[in-house]
Amino acid sequence: MFGLKKSVILTKISCRKSNRKVRFSFSFCLLFGIINGMKIVSGIYGGRPLKTLEGKTTRPTSDKVRGAIFNMIGPYFEGGRVLDLYAGSGGLSIEAVSRGMSSAVLVERDRKAQAVVAENIQMTKEVGKFQLLKIDAERALEQVSGEFDLIFLDPPYAKEQIVADIEKMAERELFAENVMVVCETDKSVELPEEIACLGIWKEKIYGISKVTVYVR
Repeated sequence: MFGLKKSVILTKISCRKSNRKVRFSFSFCLLFGIINGMKIVSGIYGGRPLKTLEGKTTRPTSDKVRGAIFNMIGPYFEGGRVLDLYAGSGGLSIEAVSRGMSSAVLVERDRKAQAVVAENIQMTKEVGKFQLLKIDAERALEQVSGEFDLIFLDPPYAKEQIVADIEKMAERELFAENVMVVCETDKSVELPEEIACLGIWKEKIYGISKVTVYVR
């Protein structure tokens, strides 16, 4: 009997410790806004977990919307360079490489988001395919060079910033011949039919989000 009581007491203590660990882990995730449960939708990294960070300066693209975006523009690729100018968690550019793009440059100025992007890049086990620039988009557009085949734009102040970014990229000749520029905005945002050398190719609404794709 004594041995049984001792076992029950030890089990209760162990459970309390375990609960404290769970509560601590949950509180840590709440504190830093880290969200688990998302994943890479398809390709060579398909099914692998993707961490995201939701906050005032970042908003993660859901698995459903990410999958829909790639159904619009791919869904798979045979090489090419990616530029993700407002990377957030890096999910879009990592998904693009998973589906066949050769490499990606990810730009993110938020420090907490940078840590999440770095962790997600490590998850791929192919870190050489990715370059993380820890600067803002304006500085990045002055630094990057060469042509990009696929560009993601999801800025905090969508319409004005997207127009300015596309005009700057056109000025710096960052567009490949068959470039696709994918813009994610609130569904209420109306983007111009044409910006610089690009025009709208496709546009669809998914829930509260609108996806607009520009091509030459």
